[in-house]
Amino acid sequence: MNKLPFDSKLIPVLREAIVMVQMVLFRHIKEHVQQDQTLRSQEQNWLAGAVLSSLYGSRAETEVSEFARQHRELIEDELRLLHSYTHDLIPYLTDSLRMQTLCDQYEGKSSLACLVLAKELGVLAEERTLPLPSTFMLAVRQLGAEQGLVEMPQEH
Repeated sequence: MNKLPFDSKLIPVLREAIVMVQMVLFRHIKEHVQQDQTLRSQEQNWLAGAVLSSLYGSRAETEVSEFARQHRELIEDELRLLHSYTHDLIPYLTDSLRMQTLCDQYEGKSSLACLVLAKELGVLAEERTLPLPSTFMLAVRQLGAEQGLVEMPQEH
């Protein structure tokens, strides 16, 4: 029996908001790894993707997975640095990881390991209360608009 505070119709909408946070985080990671002049542009993209996949426990594309296998130490180093350049994103990371965990739980999966990893990396604000889904989605939409990823609806 499902005991989560929302229904299955809300899951896809929440997942879209989670992806928006991931897109913003990917940009931040990529900007940071571009400082490493030893990596080619494509490798920088793969590194950013591998770091993002590691944090969110998601499957990476084949090229990213192969890069991750060959450069595990580099990815772990970047994960450890994540908190140093994502201070402004920590509330969004916290909320999106928690919402992901709730969505996964609703679907019978467990992603608690992602929360544990985020806590270890210093990018999970444990004291932060979980927002209502609508509050989360509005905050993420505002973040996406600030980042130029979406447009906010115009009020008439």
